[in-house]
Amino acid sequence: MAFVPQIKVPATYMRGGTSKGVFFSLTDLPEACQIPGEARDKLLMRVIGSPDPYGAQIDGMGAATSSTSKTVIISKSTQPDHDVDYLFGQVAIDRAFVDWSGNCGNLSAAVGPFAIHAGLVDPAKIPENGICEVKIWQANIKKTIIGKVQITNGQVQETGDFELDGVTFPAAEIEVSFLDPADGEGSMFPTGNLVDDLEVPGVGTFKATMINSGIPTIFLNAEEIGYEGTELREAINNDPAALERFETMRAHGAMKMGLIKDLKEAETRQHTPKIAFVSKPKAYTASSGKEIGTGDVDLLVRALSMGKLHHAMMGTAAVAIATAAAVPGTLVNLAAGGGERDAVRFGHPSGTLRVGAKAEEVNGEWTAKAANMSRSARLMMTGCVHLPGDTF
Repeated sequence: MAFVPQIKVPATYMRGGTSKGVFFSLTDLPEACQIPGEARDKLLMRVIGSPDPYGAQIDGMGAATSSTSKTVIISKSTQPDHDVDYLFGQVAIDRAFVDWSGNCGNLSAAVGPFAIHAGLVDPAKIPENGICEVKIWQANIKKTIIGKVQITNGQVQETGDFELDGVTFPAAEIEVSFLDPADGEGSMFPTGNLVDDLEVPGVGTFKATMINSGIPTIFLNAEEIGYEGTELREAINNDPAALERFETMRAHGAMKMGLIKDLKEAETRQHTPKIAFVSKPKAYTASSGKEIGTGDVDLLVRALSMGKLHHAMMGTAAVAIATAAAVPGTLVNLAAGGGERDAVRFGHPSGTLRVGAKAEEVNGEWTAKAANMSRSARLMMTGCVHLPGDTF
């Protein structure tokens, strides 16, 4: 029996924030995969090593977590006054699908450096030394992101002394601004309320802030659902019953936010919405062993991604945190002490992160102009990925 040989596709492996993924230039993909559809999804799944019933992604570039089962496609921008278009695909680990419903905020930090490395940014924009502002069109949610990339001797500066909790080694700081971060065309608070009663049959009724900013996110109070807010990954991820409860709550929240029409849809929309829980500051020991004191943070946040507690914080969820904190009366704002604020430092399982946003109420609707945070990114490998030629 004859077998089809492998093909190779140019690719780059990058870390962005506390995530990493495989980056492609659109024009480097096989022709059938340059357009959305089954061929593209099959290629990306095979590259990452999904679906894998063992949940390990041994035969692919993924590392069996939501933070590492990621793909990115970059192209010259189709939008006026933008440098590149950025399309993000979250690859399911043990199921055969790619979720295109949202952005990855962490990998957003790597888009600017990749675009410069790949020659997709006008050389006239790149200083010999200084900051190159890369204007990015986030194609999943149709929003603009600005990445401020440090340049030294005409090249991306990747080494540095900026430390990011959740990432072992320091690197160059990249400031990322998410403009008009409300996700989608509707209200930032899709139910019209800052706090709702979320009824979850068989589980309970809980106070919830549901926001579309950065990524659709459901915020709950930790104590109301039986947690302290200081939990690390193992406390949640080693408890199948807890994970099932969170997924049930997430599905009902998605319904209430108008993101899905029936609960079954949540199974194929794992990337959005996110579900998170907040609490007032408490002392705890982060997963690295770092001691976090009550005075080090304004609040604590834990968030789940693709059905598991995230080891740090998703960048898009950090945008949601920043925006919700800026609106007096949300659960996030109240956990941080209430009142008006344009920045918060929150504690997550790996440490702390400071994020900022300014929100204002216009004609009864809350809006945010931008949310900002500092991340880092690093190019780790360039070359080609190899996969069977009959994959797609």
